[in-house]
Amino acid sequence: MKVTVDVDCTPAEARSFLGLPDVTPIHDKYIKTMLDGFDGVANVEQMETLFKSFSPMGDAGMRLFQQMMNMGLAGMSGGDKK
Repeated sequence: MKVTVDVDCTPAEARSFLGLPDVTPIHDKYIKTMLDGFDGVANVEQMETLFKSFSPMGDAGMRLFQQMMNMGLAGMSGGDKK
């Protein structure tokens, strides 16, 4: 026997029903900080430094992200898939 239940609710209603906290204020502050950080970025090196400061794992996280992007680009171009 198979039973399917469809629930039609908003994300806020689902969070409330499941007892999860509303992290909207934290998310909004994070996005505002990110956008404010982009003001005055004039070159690629400054952008890289900015992203490293916001990366959850610092330099290790940035290297992992760069490796994933390189693999994705290599796959798209049909190049070497390391």
